[in-house]
Amino acid sequence: MKILRTPEERFENLLDYPFKPNYIQHENIRIHYVDEGKSNKEVVLLIHGEPSWSYLYRKMIPIIAESGHRVVVPDLVGFGKSDKPINLDDYTYEKHVEWITSFIENLDLMDITLFCQDWGGLIGLRIVAEKEYRFKRIIASNTSLPTGDYRVPEAFTNWQNYSQNTPVFNVGKIIKSSCVNGISQEIQEAYDAPFPDENYKAGARQFPMLVPTKPDDPSSEPNRKAWKKLTHWKKPFLTAFSDSDPITKGGDKLFHKLIPGCKGMPHKTINGAGHFLQEDKGPELGQLIVDFIDNY
Repeated sequence: MKILRTPEERFENLLDYPFKPNYIQHENIRIHYVDEGKSNKEVVLLIHGEPSWSYLYRKMIPIIAESGHRVVVPDLVGFGKSDKPINLDDYTYEKHVEWITSFIENLDLMDITLFCQDWGGLIGLRIVAEKEYRFKRIIASNTSLPTGDYRVPEAFTNWQNYSQNTPVFNVGKIIKSSCVNGISQEIQEAYDAPFPDENYKAGARQFPMLVPTKPDDPSSEPNRKAWKKLTHWKKPFLTAFSDSDPITKGGDKLFHKLIPGCKGMPHKTINGAGHFLQEDKGPELGQLIVDFIDNY
């Protein structure tokens, strides 16, 4: 497996990202993570999706940490400051689950409050199903656990086509186009920072193709098994979907229907937010997590 590592100077002086880097090694892969607000009180695990990185959570990390909680935010393999295998075939759904499972076990995280968005949910909810004893609460946001048994929205098919056919996969512009409020050029450049050129973007290009869209997808059956386990989840499970995401809008209703832990929870629709609601409404989400911990 050939691996690229983004030069550190690409991450110098990023807007509102003062966090000290931390790393763990999984076999030949180095995984970066933010670890702030050291505390024995609660552990909050924030998992990002495609094609973002831990920078997406910069508005939320201080709010959660200052409330007395420990905040842990990994960069998925292929993103952020984590290592980037260069071949598309090096990325599979199952490998991503393995990498983040190893990350959680390496840090021995327990009593976790998980906030997962986009691929953060596709990966994180699989891990919850297998390692339920490590998790205390879940907040699912603009995410799903697809099995390929239902037709995907046209907006997602268009996204898959774009990811494979565009000559330049412009991460900053992709993030901007999926936010309601828009982002500055400086912030776009921060999202571009992990990717000096197209060789670094194999993970970003491959992720859309890993989503199970057919019943016989390699990860369809593992996801069905995860759903079966999650239908027995009785710990607090909150949804916080945005009002302006064409791909995941309405997906929160399935969680409400199938997961017992959703019953009686103060589920929230985040108004005025797109797919990357952490960017549009980060402070609101940070406070939502703090309140959820305090009350449940």
